Amino acid sequence: MSVLLDTSAYVALARGDRAVAQRVRDAERLIFSVVVVGELLAGFRRSARAAENRERLNTLLESAYVDLLPVGPTTADRYARIMAALREAGRPIPTNDVWIAAHTMESGATLLTLDRHFEAVPGLVWEHPGRS
Repeated sequence: MSVLLDTSAYVALARGDRAVAQRVRDAERLIFSVVVVGELLAGFRRSARAAENRERLNTLLESAYVDLLPVGPTTADRYARIMAALREAGRPIPTNDVWIAAHTMESGATLLTLDRHFEAVPGLVWEHPGRS
């Protein structure tokens, strides 16, 4: 099974979270959305350890075990469908997270996240480390 890391899961992994690390080790493939990479890079710019953080991310992204997904027409269509469903249900979530959900669904992966608002996305397969 492939796992797509949300920004919150990547940060937890970088900080040594055991549950996230175990789930990443158990995955057959690790998927990254370019949206997650953008969020991480923005966060790194505010860090005193920006170069170190960027190098760690680049090393992971260069692994043969990791796929980086660009935004394409299929992603945009899924984004539009998810956004419409969330609006209709009155359950908005952050815009970038809608893109991340779209990438997760497009790739057939399971989203690994610490953000519980993803439960509002219909049809999204996701895990929160430690959730029962």
